[in-house]
Formats: sequence, C-alpha cells, structure tokens
Amino acid sequence: YAMLLSLIFLIVLVAAVVGFVFRHEIKTNFESNLNLALKNYNVTADRHSEAVDTIQRTLHCCGVQNYSDWERTGYFLQKGIPRSCCKSQDDCSEQDLKDPNKAKLKVFVDGCFFLVTSTMESKMSVVAGISFGIACFQVNLPCLAWEECKVKLVCLGRYFISVQSLMC
Repeated sequence: YAMLLSLIFLIVLVAAVVGFVFRHEIKTNFESNLNLALKNYNVTADRHSEAVDTIQRTLHCCGVQNYSDWERTGYFLQKGIPRSCCKSQDDCSEQDLKDPNKAKLKVFVDGCFFLVTSTMESKMSVVAGISFGIACFQVNLPCLAWEECKVKLVCLGRYFISVQSLMC
C-alpha cells in the first residue's frame, strides 16, 4: 500500500515538474490549436466548435488575439463572426456580424488566448496548494497507519497482560 501511494506521489510530482518546465510549449500548442479550431469552425455540432463557443461566451472574448481573427476563416465569408462573440444576443444581427466595422461595436474585441492563459496562471497557486496538501497526506498516510497499528498492538498487549493477571 505504501509503495502504491509512493508511486502515485512520484507520478504527480513528475507531472507538476513537466508542466512547469514545458509551460511555454503548452501555451504555444494551445494557441496553434485554438487557431486551428477557428479555421475549421462550423455550425455543425462538433466538439471543437462547441469548445470555441463555450470559451468565447464564458470569458467574454472573441478570436485568438482579437475579433478580427475571424476575418481569415471560411466561416466569416459565409456567416460573419459567430454569435458566441456577441455582447448581447438580442442586439447582434447577421448583417452586423458580417461587417467588421459594425461588429467591433457588437462583439467582444479581446482575444481568448490571453484570457485563457491568464485565467489558468491565476488558478495555478490554488492547484499547487491542493496538490501539495494531497501529496503531504499521501506521504503521511503510511506513517499514520503504522502509528495506528502500533497503538493497537500496545492496547492488545495490555489486554493480554490484564487477562493473564486475572487468570493467575
């Protein structure tokens, strides 16, 4: 049991170190994947398009660097900027979304890449704290189990001693 907990602890530790060391590569990979998702964006229910819509609605952003990233996509030529970029769904017509100058007033202008990465970085201290707490618990759990076993053995030994004294 202790070896299994030690193995899990080492895996978590290695994952944390790798994530810290390769954080710039992770950002670059995320940015290229977000650009690819915009390029392949369509109205059909594929999960990449849904992810882009969810990010844009949740973080109130549009595009990778800014809303004008959509102008370089095939979706923009057909329908303009997606409705998930709109500040207000009621005040966002398809004609407005096809005109970048009008759209600038109706959609979120900030890009999603910076907002996603800054949100992730701001939450890293919480994730690190929770991970550290779990790691300490994992390391101390075998020690606690051993201490509990020793206490039970001592109590059991005292019980045997008291039983023997009664028999004599």
